[in-house]
Amino acid sequence: MPSNYDRIGGARVLTAVVEDHYRRVLADPTLAHFFTDVDLVRVQRRQVEFFAAVLGGPVRYTGSPMRRVHRGLGITRRHFERVVYHLTESLAAARVPADLTAVILAALAPLAGDIVDRRVTRGTPRGSGSRIWVWSSVFGSTA
Repeated sequence: MPSNYDRIGGARVLTAVVEDHYRRVLADPTLAHFFTDVDLVRVQRRQVEFFAAVLGGPVRYTGSPMRRVHRGLGITRRHFERVVYHLTESLAAARVPADLTAVILAALAPLAGDIVDRRVTRGTPRGSGSRIWVWSSVFGSTA
């Protein structure tokens, strides 16, 4: 039985998804400023590594811990949701099967706590953020 990595199409498809994803993110005015003065080639390479590892590929994620990478950037829950939305759109555009999309999103969900800046979101009433349709459609709940 092929691995999820093989089923998705390996590095070729993951690279195409990640490149499309960052085109979308950079076109989003609420997100683009996070990538000013960032080595996008390196970021995309690490993103492909991460997805390959999550999908059981022959690659190990070698990037820094998410909390360290995103510390002090002021990323809100809404920013995180927008990134996930764009990723979901990129996966759909690449015709990635729903079950593999769910595997990737399931790996991202717990990372919100390491990526979202608690100082920025502290004091925000629970449930005041937008409903992230990705989580609700895949997992039946809100993030």
